[in-house]
Amino acid sequence: MPDPRELFSLTGRVAIVTGSTRGLGRAMAEGFAHAGASVVVTGRDPDRSSVAAEQIRSATGRDVIGLGCHMGDWDAIPGCVERVVGHFGRVDVLVNNAGINPGIQSLDDVSLELWRKVFSVNLEGVLRMSQCVAPVMRDAGGGSIINIGSTQGYEGSPEAVAYGASKAALRHLTVMMSKVWAPWKIRANILSPGSFLTDILERAEEFQPGALAWLASLNSQNRIANTHEIVGPALYLASAASSFVTGDDITASGGMHK
Repeated sequence: MPDPRELFSLTGRVAIVTGSTRGLGRAMAEGFAHAGASVVVTGRDPDRSSVAAEQIRSATGRDVIGLGCHMGDWDAIPGCVERVVGHFGRVDVLVNNAGINPGIQSLDDVSLELWRKVFSVNLEGVLRMSQCVAPVMRDAGGGSIINIGSTQGYEGSPEAVAYGASKAALRHLTVMMSKVWAPWKIRANILSPGSFLTDILERAEEFQPGALAWLASLNSQNRIANTHEIVGPALYLASAASSFVTGDDITASGGMHK
């Protein structure tokens, strides 16, 4: 039986975490580096990506680089992946974390422009990034793709129709990835967080006092999670510990019902 410590180790692996200059992405990027991985931090702002990468590198001693790459720019993504391969020579883990939730989008007044903006990042960017990374993983012997969903992808919210629809579609796309790329030894899973204390939720509390208490009441633990609590589930999916897990949908939601 393999040593459990080795099962969860990412030593020698290269991981890309999109949208990782802050929030859940930043927590996962740093967590992977602590687990032994070389890490690529990406964000729309190259400077912020470089700063975050330097901070993670200083904290972990790992090889960490920061790249500017907008996941809503279909044509820019291949160049980003080429730079990663040029530096590290391989990619073993891809976390498609970058996403946007532009606030209130009711069914009656959501615009085509807003709808396309949300889907361009939350779905099309995931597809393009995965298309570019999958052959690299294949050539290295396989890998793990983790798509970051949301509990809003199950039932949704009347005030976030575009966001919820994009995350529901992401669940289906993830299953297709798991089936099509299985012969390449690539696993694909979706990790759907509930309420985590990111800057987005902090702003929500500022604009609508009591928002955090209401969100906490929706799960069995009656609390909002800290960002570092996403690292365990993500590390499980990224590592050999989940070698027989693919096409699955895992939540980190404190018991919120799907």
